[in-house]
Parts: sequence; C-alpha cells; structure tokens
Amino acid sequence: MAVSLEDLGFHVTTDGETSSLFHVATDGETTPPAIDSFSAGLLVGILVGEGSFGGDGRQPQVTLRMHIRHRNLFTWLTETFPGGRLYGPYHHGGRSYYQWMARGAYLAEELVPLLDRYLTPDIDEYAWQRYQTMKGRYGLGQSPGAGEMTTDRRGSSPSL
Repeated sequence: MAVSLEDLGFHVTTDGETSSLFHVATDGETTPPAIDSFSAGLLVGILVGEGSFGGDGRQPQVTLRMHIRHRNLFTWLTETFPGGRLYGPYHHGGRSYYQWMARGAYLAEELVPLLDRYLTPDIDEYAWQRYQTMKGRYGLGQSPGAGEMTTDRRGSSPSL
C-alpha cells in the first residue's frame, strides 16, 4: 500500500510548500512544543553537517536540503520545529530532495536564540563562523563582542 505525503504529516500545497504543524493552545494561540536538549542538539548537528546559513540579500534564512530518503527526518523536523517551512519533494537534475527553511520572525525569535546557545566555535568553528556572518549581515541578535546590533550590507537595519 502506498503511503501519501499527507499520511506522513506533509500538507502539500500546489506551489510545493508544505505547511508547518502547530499545536493549538487552549486560548486559540498557536504555539510550538517545548524543545528538549536532544532535539536542539540533533538540529544543530544536522545544520552543522548539511545546513546553510545565508539569505537572499533582503532577509536571512537557514536552509537544510537533503535527499528524499531522509523523509522521516524531515517529518520529525517539521513536528519538532514547526515554524520552519518544508518544500518539495523536488526532482530535477537527477536529484530528489526536500528543503526545510527557517526565515522571518521564526528564525529571529526562535531559532537564533537556540543556535546562539548550542552552536559554538568549540562544536564546529566553520559552521559557527558562517552563522555569525549571517547574523552580522542581516542584523540578527548580538554577535559575540558586539555592543549593538549590526546592520545589513546597505548600512541600514533590515526589517524581518
């Protein structure tokens, strides 16, 4: 029996974007589940090995792109970190992959504090430096040793 993407928790829209899975609080607000240290560590490990810290010139983004054989990992990721968006599956150039992205308020308010806490130069200096470069370029949070928020390449504080 074939299993559909919907059966796995992926809600595919016509533009290829899957919606995130939120938990609804009793007051009607949508809130993500609490993140335990294992989940935070697994996310940081995946991003160190496979992730990208960058942006499109206007807004920062953290991206994870992996082969569709990692579908269960992406299911876990969307359930555990519901503010990110899952795209795909994509099939082109002989490759088949999903892409998870964190941008906007979710990146600034949820993911950056988590990465600030768990992604250190002691863990992986190269990934930490890429992350610090993204933060500095887009004015995300405080960079170590900085007394104030940095600005983007245009010299103005970007809006998220």
